[in-house]
Amino acid sequence: MTAPRPTRRETGRRGEELAARWYLARGYEVLDRNWCCREGEIDLVARSQTTLVFCEVKARSSDRFGTGLESVPPGKRRRLRRLAGRWLAAGGARRVAGAPEVRFDVASLTDGVLEVVEAAF
Repeated sequence: MTAPRPTRRETGRRGEELAARWYLARGYEVLDRNWCCREGEIDLVARSQTTLVFCEVKARSSDRFGTGLESVPPGKRRRLRRLAGRWLAAGGARRVAGAPEVRFDVASLTDGVLEVVEAAF
């Protein structure tokens, strides 16, 4: 008997957890996970000494319909930029004083393999 396939929510959570670990292993501090406001959600916010990162995490059980990296269209990119501004305005700016660079990354978990594209857009 085979094990049941993970649900979409479980796959998404696993992708976010692996992406957070990826940043931590590289010396980043994870400031927020699944930060929500009226306009939407930011999956991960992380910072190093000099860089603030807003990361969109896409998790797929297979690449049958494309990888997670292929599923961040221009509209989603614009929304993430707006959300980053909301995060900063909601108090995030106080938490990242001294991080002069802002970067938008995409982390893709496809069929169990994590790939992080730094400065994806």
